[in-house]
Amino acid sequence: MTQTQDAATAADRRTRTFEWSDPAEHASLLGQRSGLELMLAMASGELPPPPIMRLIDVAGFHAREGSITVEIDPQEFHYNPLGTVHGGIISTLLDTAAACSVHSTLPAGVGYTSMDLNVRFLRAVTIGSGRLTCTGEVLQRGRRTALAQARLTDAAGRLIAHATSTCMLFDLPPA
Repeated sequence: MTQTQDAATAADRRTRTFEWSDPAEHASLLGQRSGLELMLAMASGELPPPPIMRLIDVAGFHAREGSITVEIDPQEFHYNPLGTVHGGIISTLLDTAAACSVHSTLPAGVGYTSMDLNVRFLRAVTIGSGRLTCTGEVLQRGRRTALAQARLTDAAGRLIAHATSTCMLFDLPPA
């Protein structure tokens, strides 16, 4: 590389710094609070967001029993080499909304894990898409599994992606 190319490359670089809280803070509350209580505490700011939410820079989080909404503003650091938001970011939003919707229905002492996530991408996302809103909702919850869906829309209300997820439910070990 020439000195001119080096200078141009350095001028094009962007940086990003972020911080996160100790994820053990959330884990320690799993057996003490219901899922809805935990989700509402995160939504109100009583509890800090988990590290993944800081990593992708979630702009909004809203909770009610059986439904979670996550908002994000697409940014350059979300982009893939094609110049659109990476499918992994979109999948992360869908997984978060669907799984946390299930979590919002669980009593204290019951945990869950995603068993699958089926995603359908419908539109590309760029900064021009505006704020994305991802809403998850529980479709069915039994004793050992739950089925949820999530819908991701852009600022114009157009459907960007859709997902379904099955979660396994289990009793947490006593603290």
